Amino acid sequence: MTNFSLDERHQYQVRIKPYQDKIVEINGREKNILALIQKEPGTAAQKKIILAENMANLASYQILISLVSQVRLKVKEENSLNDGRKSLYKSVIYLENLVSDYVDVPFSDYEEKLAGIAFMDAAERYRLVRKIGLGISLLENAYGDNSKWKWSFVELEGRFAAVAKNILDLKSAVSNTDPRSPHYEPTVYHLRLIKKLLTQTADRYRERYELSTNRIDDFKEGINFLNALKRIHALMGDKDEVETIKKKLDIWSVKLETDIKRAESRK
Repeated sequence: MTNFSLDERHQYQVRIKPYQDKIVEINGREKNILALIQKEPGTAAQKKIILAENMANLASYQILISLVSQVRLKVKEENSLNDGRKSLYKSVIYLENLVSDYVDVPFSDYEEKLAGIAFMDAAERYRLVRKIGLGISLLENAYGDNSKWKWSFVELEGRFAAVAKNILDLKSAVSNTDPRSPHYEPTVYHLRLIKKLLTQTADRYRERYELSTNRIDDFKEGINFLNALKRIHALMGDKDEVETIKKKLDIWSVKLETDIKRAESRK
């Protein structure tokens, strides 16, 4: 184990003290907000949006502590990174509670849930998902490519992709992509982000299946995200993209069926 001088340890503690104070403050705020939700259930939607953002902010401070450790002490602060991972999961879970965790379902299946966040305009929704997505990217980079958590991040990425999709009001998305709409820019950027996330998540589940778990469920989950991507493109009238995804789905489905038969024959 690396030995640090008293001065090095002192300088490190001085540097991270503001971040530790912020962490204590945000954790205390979370407890207070949860208590308020118990007293005033009618305000739960607004407060859970605040909690989702607070947890993303919390993760940023926890990641910063590890980055300071790497710079000052030349070691990762794994405990801080693990706390950051838990905070980002909480951020996503707060949004799941509001907009659902559905992946490949019609918008009508969760449309009612979005009524609870009608107070958020398109720009606010896009800004929130961007913040959480940035936190996840920073955390993965802080862990590094050889982290033991590498493949477990696929689940977090997938759950985030689902809520990033579900928080967008798809009913008004088509009209909001008209350049004359006041919500044009955030809606277009949000849709681009959703398509990117769904594509990446599908590929990541396929990679995890082939390079790590060999679990059929992972491959099926990848196909599920591809179907969700196809649904978004179909809704937006992107016919060429729909056909491209259909071809990819056909190839993946044949591969899945072949692998299932191979696994059964081994049994």
